[in-house]
Amino acid sequence: MIDLYSWSTPNGWKVSAALEELELPYTVHEIDINTGIQKEPVFLKINPNGRIPAIIDRDADDLTIFESGAILVYLAEKTGRLMPTDLKGRFEVMQWLMFQMGGVGPMQGQAHVFYRYFPEKIPAAIERYQKETKRLYTVLNDRLADREYLASDYSIADIANWAWVRKYEWAGVPIDDLPHLTRWLTALEARPQLQKGCRVPFETAFDKNEDTTEVVKGIQGIVT
Repeated sequence: MIDLYSWSTPNGWKVSAALEELELPYTVHEIDINTGIQKEPVFLKINPNGRIPAIIDRDADDLTIFESGAILVYLAEKTGRLMPTDLKGRFEVMQWLMFQMGGVGPMQGQAHVFYRYFPEKIPAAIERYQKETKRLYTVLNDRLADREYLASDYSIADIANWAWVRKYEWAGVPIDDLPHLTRWLTALEARPQLQKGCRVPFETAFDKNEDTTEVVKGIQGIVT
């Protein structure tokens, strides 16, 4: 059994969707990042960086892994699925996974912040991150021009990029002029496993204004 510590964000969806695709049993522990619970010492034992997602594999001597990309690689290798085992195929997947980790996620994440959340509207910052996100989308679109998936077959690279690209509207970046990316996104969105994965957690466990003392106690009981 795998313990998944997560919240409803693109990085969280990457792991819950992969768990669904791989048909691995898991228990969700909701970490409401709006409360700051991820910065509590008890959670920092799981991820010293204080971010979601993270997992503990109870069937592997309580192996603890943080960083969504590392988790995806681990799950693929654990099951022998969603990543080729030959050198060329493996690194074809790895490079597009790293493309998301180092490019799409950070740039689109900043687009979300400045377009949606930042209290002051800074046009230059909004334009900078939306423009770079669109450039990265265009790279994906060009890659998908003559293939169904980012690598030879459906893989964790598709799951990782899908989890972010599906929120293109939230970043204020249109994709109607990127037909191959749109086709790919539509196909992935139709997958029942991904649909289920992006509804994890299914419900929020507590409100951001709520005292998190009991939540900390609950996590303490799981970790120790």
